[in-house]
Amino acid sequence: MKKTLIASAIAAATISGTALAQESNLPTVYGNIQYVLTHTNVDGAGSAIEHQDNGTTLGIKHDHEIAPGITGFLKLELEDIAANNKAKSSGIDGLDEAYIGVRGDSFGQVWIGSDDSMYEEAIDEIYNFYEVGSNIGGNYDTGEGDLIQYLSPSFGGLRLGAAVQVNGDSTAGGKSYPYQLAAMYSVDALELAFAMDSNDGSTEYSDLGLRAPKNNENTYGLRASYNLEDLRLTASFETRKDVADVFGVMGVYTLGANQFALSYQLRDNDVSGDKDDTIALQALHNLSDNMYVYVEGYLSNADDAAQYSLEGKSGDEKSIAAVGAVYYF
Repeated sequence: MKKTLIASAIAAATISGTALAQESNLPTVYGNIQYVLTHTNVDGAGSAIEHQDNGTTLGIKHDHEIAPGITGFLKLELEDIAANNKAKSSGIDGLDEAYIGVRGDSFGQVWIGSDDSMYEEAIDEIYNFYEVGSNIGGNYDTGEGDLIQYLSPSFGGLRLGAAVQVNGDSTAGGKSYPYQLAAMYSVDALELAFAMDSNDGSTEYSDLGLRAPKNNENTYGLRASYNLEDLRLTASFETRKDVADVFGVMGVYTLGANQFALSYQLRDNDVSGDKDDTIALQALHNLSDNMYVYVEGYLSNADDAAQYSLEGKSGDEKSIAAVGAVYYF
């Protein structure tokens, strides 16, 4: 599920509600229902049609003044509601975001809990843009939980960020503290971002059942975005030694209540030498301030050793056609 548009839409739709809640010091309640119908075809492996929940969520957020210029805040967002099938739904069964923090004009903000990581926010614009998903994920391992994050105020358009994931002891392994660093610069229509992930927390089990370190080489990512009135252009590059290089470009054009997007992503795997690429496109229409519909298409091609599977068979080409709707408040 795409995060960027739905987050912006919810924020815009709840401005008046937030103001009212702040006057009475009550939290703001927000949420959305997302449905999608997909047709997936894998060359030589058949096709499948599926109607599914695409990330329905329900959340609350609140902030208050601790002292002049210092604000405390929280957010709790729940998902995995399975709104498409009452028989299979167990109610709210998952956590998307949950954190508390403090922000101020002079020192920026610091927050603790589960949230999009600093690296993800700085670099992964293309991967997080689409509703259904771009097939090619991030080139890093540090997740979104157990995070302590910091984001500085703007210094002439430059903001600095850092995050550390605190992984406690367990019977299978010891402590680990993977961290991320980011620098984001914005001037006029140009945005530049650089970030790294130490990947120190990734582990795997060997054939003997012992826990051993995976490749923990650093991931480095770059992103550049430029806004030309109604057109936004983005390019990104991620590299991780002995894992993969990921390259992507995207253009998003806004025309009144409509939005059109086209992107290309390539993942070049270092170990196998295989390449996996995806072309994605989207046409989205805002029916109102609280509802939009969209059509998306994906075409992915992989080398022979990196095939896609469907119904127990595999092939090296996959296409997805999706139609969906989102209602948010």
